Amino acid sequence: MNLTRWAPLRDMDDFFADYRSLFNRPAAAGNLPQMTDSELRWRPVADISENDKEFVVKAELPEVRREDVSVTVEDGVLKIEGTRKYGKESKDEKQHRTESFYGSFFRAFSLPDNVDDRAIRAECKDGILKVHLPKTENRQSGAKKIDIK
Repeated sequence: MNLTRWAPLRDMDDFFADYRSLFNRPAAAGNLPQMTDSELRWRPVADISENDKEFVVKAELPEVRREDVSVTVEDGVLKIEGTRKYGKESKDEKQHRTESFYGSFFRAFSLPDNVDDRAIRAECKDGILKVHLPKTENRQSGAKKIDIK
């Protein structure tokens, strides 16, 4: 039997982490994939801004390689999904606690009617994914995979 030191604040952290996961689920929609609770634990933080020419979605993806991220647009929904892989373990190092998320993530954003789906571009630098959504007068809908530069 292992003895574990009681840490009431750690227990509260775990409780609130589980509580938050109940409300961080993507909206129920037919075009969103079904995901398990473990896949919903981490949803990258995203900021959305707008200027005269475009909308910009900035998502924080620390330690996520560009090849492990997919950005697509389909039926007026921008989808960002990917995987954050766990690094190699060292034999000289003992891990005591890991709070970073590793595994799959998914975010989806409804696009306004004035976004030009054909001119969307994405770039990833220093752990920040920026998706540029140019504005237009006439929207053309369809499925499209966005290359990340």
